[in-house]
Amino acid sequence: QVQLVESGGGLVQAGGSLRLSCTASGSIFSINAMRWYRQAPGKQRDLVATITSGGSTNYAGSVKGRFTISRDNAKSTVYLQMNSLKPEDTAAYYCNADIVIGMGYSPRTYGGQGTQVTVSS
Repeated sequence: QVQLVESGGGLVQAGGSLRLSCTASGSIFSINAMRWYRQAPGKQRDLVATITSGGSTNYAGSVKGRFTISRDNAKSTVYLQMNSLKPEDTAAYYCNADIVIGMGYSPRTYGGQGTQVTVSS
């Protein structure tokens, strides 16, 4: 059993900052890529940022320069530091990760339940 739990969402004024966390627990042998997605009401879920096991990162154009993804492999945790927040960043934020549960197993993608971020103008 593998679980991912997000935390750190909340209400913030435009221009403010929030730091999201997502921790994986359970039967984990290794974690490959970890990602953050977001979904605003009535819209599709969009990829926000990705970090590989080696630390390489990639960002959606709309957040580049404002958001930073990082990870702590010892804690099986991925972070999303969000600065200079805008009302259009308001969404439910979800993490997922490609996790290997044991030697000889293929990676499988697991996702969390999400955390709400609301940015007021």
